[in-house]
Amino acid sequence: MADDERTRAARLVAAQAKAARLFAEIEARGLVAPGEEERAVSDRVRDLANEMFGTTRHWHKRIVRSGPNTLMPYRENPPDRAIGTDDIVFADFGPIFEEYEADFGRTFVLGEDPVKHRLRDDLSKVFAAGRAFFESDPDITGERLHTEVGRLAAEAGWKLGGWHAGHLVGEFPHETIDGADVESYITPGNDTPLRRTDKAGRRCHWILEIHLIDQERGFGGFYEELLTL
Repeated sequence: MADDERTRAARLVAAQAKAARLFAEIEARGLVAPGEEERAVSDRVRDLANEMFGTTRHWHKRIVRSGPNTLMPYRENPPDRAIGTDDIVFADFGPIFEEYEADFGRTFVLGEDPVKHRLRDDLSKVFAAGRAFFESDPDITGERLHTEVGRLAAEAGWKLGGWHAGHLVGEFPHETIDGADVESYITPGNDTPLRRTDKAGRRCHWILEIHLIDQERGFGGFYEELLTL
């Protein structure tokens, strides 16, 4: 039997809380460090999720990107790269906890580069402002929220790094999302309200993801978590 809406919401929040604990432990253990290869770090995070929570499945590909690779949107698969001593790195993981999906992304800065630190700090600010905009409009569409996130990014001095700014999330596997289903994304062309039910009559829940880039300097950063809970 499918969970009721209150239980679904609670389990999505619980899944995200575990993902946040995982990322806190990544930082505590210093897994993102100069000289480490991106794929090796990704594998260590995978193993850490298993160690902490018994998690063996991830609903999307695991991403650790550094330096110029941080410019690349999700669909790209840049060559593996060693993390530098004065680098910026982001991680994007989608672990499955008790059949519910988490989708969590954060950025780490190594060294003292003030521009990289400013970008990292601006990620959470743009996210919070985007979330406030979502909460201010009960009928907001995916296109309207994407436009506002782009405006917020430009106001802070950055560009958006991908074609969308978030997507559906839910029980694994959640309602199929692909490039042909624009209604599954916070993106131009999605003129449907984000507050709606899916084909099974369940409330839609969304991830908001902020990918900011500095094309001229050759790096970017990433931040994502639940938008609707």
